[in-house]
Amino acid sequence: MQNAKFDRGRIEAAVREILLAIGEDVERDGVRQTPERVARMYEEIFAGQNGGAEDYLETQFDVEHRELILFRDVKFHSMCEHHLMPFIGVAHIAYIPDGRVTGLSKVVRAFKNLAARPQVQERLTMQMADLMMDKLKPLGVAVIVEARHLCMELRGVRAPGSIITTSALRGAFEARESTRMELFTLIKGGRQVV
Repeated sequence: MQNAKFDRGRIEAAVREILLAIGEDVERDGVRQTPERVARMYEEIFAGQNGGAEDYLETQFDVEHRELILFRDVKFHSMCEHHLMPFIGVAHIAYIPDGRVTGLSKVVRAFKNLAARPQVQERLTMQMADLMMDKLKPLGVAVIVEARHLCMELRGVRAPGSIITTSALRGAFEARESTRMELFTLIKGGRQVV
């Protein structure tokens, strides 16, 4: 990923222009500080823009475990790169280690780093699966993402509550139906609402 420099002043100027373009009084009490607030918010929600997801998976341990490990219902948010509106949901991330595991929080941190940049759900799903295959060299990886997209709910088709599901299966999850079925059974048990 490129090493982008965050330019808070430029964002503030752009937000001010947007407010003016929609006919808002930028000196009104409730709006006067909006450009600064939006710039600070963007700096936070786009914190993954400079990369770093791969760094989280550098921490690994020798553990003779070759069975499925599932991170179910990992809550996340990201920003649709097409409309700069949020998509919010859960990810189910599974892998079958080949004698090496990573810290539990590291998988979640890596995924949230990938989500903290302008994204599309399809790419986010594939990026996480490919990152885990590359860094952990497991027997298999599965990433399933379910999300609501506010760009679909608040504009255009206006389909509130619609959930988009994407998946990326690698290795044993792609090759073996029994492994996929085990994963889907584990995900289905104890489901939380998006």
